Amino acid sequence: MAKSTQTTRRKIHQKRKNAFIKKRWILLIILFVALLGTGFYLRQKINYYFSYYLGKHFEHKNLTNSEKETARIDKIVGLYSNQTFGLDISHYQRKEDIQWDSLSIGNRTIPLKFVVLRASMGNRRLDKNFDHFWETAKHHKLIRGAYHFYRPDEDPVMQANSFLSVAKLESGDLPPILDIEKAPRKKTKEELISDLKIWIKIMEETYGEKPIIYTYYHFYKDYLKGEFDDYPLWLANYNDVPTPSPDDEFKFWQFSENGIVYGINTKVDLDIYNGNLWSLKMLTID
Repeated sequence: MAKSTQTTRRKIHQKRKNAFIKKRWILLIILFVALLGTGFYLRQKINYYFSYYLGKHFEHKNLTNSEKETARIDKIVGLYSNQTFGLDISHYQRKEDIQWDSLSIGNRTIPLKFVVLRASMGNRRLDKNFDHFWETAKHHKLIRGAYHFYRPDEDPVMQANSFLSVAKLESGDLPPILDIEKAPRKKTKEELISDLKIWIKIMEETYGEKPIIYTYYHFYKDYLKGEFDDYPLWLANYNDVPTPSPDDEFKFWQFSENGIVYGINTKVDLDIYNGNLWSLKMLTID
C-alpha cells in the first residue's frame, strides 16, 4: 500500500513538473515572438543606432550655390512662405544620399510636404530607383506624385501603358503627371497635341482624375497653350521672376534645379504648390 502511494506521488510530481516545463516553454515562446515583433517594428531605429555607433550615420554635405542663385531661391522661398513646398527626384539621386525623415529647406524651417518621382520614360518601363523611393515616401507620410517623361516621337498608347505598369497610384497620391518638354523631330505640332491627348485620355479613364501637365514656360507658350487649359499646370522656370508665368494660372512651380535640401546630399529640383497643404490634399486621388 505504501509503495503504491509513493508511486502515485511520483506520477503526480512528474505531471506537475511536465506542466511547469510546458508553461515555461510557452512563456519563453511568447516572449520571443514579442521581442521579434518589437524588433521588426523598431528595425529602422535600431539600424540607425547601430549604424550611428559604427560610424556609418548620415553625414550632411556642405552643398553651395552661387550668391546670385542663393539670393534668387531665398527670395522665392520668402515670397511663397505660406504655400507648400516639395521636390522631385529620379535615378539621378542615389538611395544613400537621402535621409527621408529630415527633408527641409530655409535653414530647416520649412519642411517639404510632397515628393514627385519619375516612374517611366517613353516606352521604357521603370526608373531604377522608383520602387524604393515610392515606398519610402509613403513610409514617411509624404504626399506622392509619379510622372512620366514623355518622348514625343514614340507611341502614346505604349507610353501610357509603360507608366501604368509601373506607377500604382493610391488614394492620397497626386494624379498622374505628364512631363512634356521636348519637341518632336518626326511629327508635327498637331500630331504631338493629338498624341498627348491620347495619353491623357487613358489616364483619365484609368483614375477618373485629370492628369497634371508639367513643362517649361516657353514650351507651354509655344506648343501647349490653349490646348490643355482645363488641366492642372506645373511650370518650370528657373529665372529671377516672382511667378513662372506672367499671364497663366499655375498649380505648381518648379523654381530651381539647384535646390539644396537638408537631408539630401545632392542638389535637387525644388517645387512650390500654389496653395496650402489642405488644398494640395484636395487635389489628390480619392
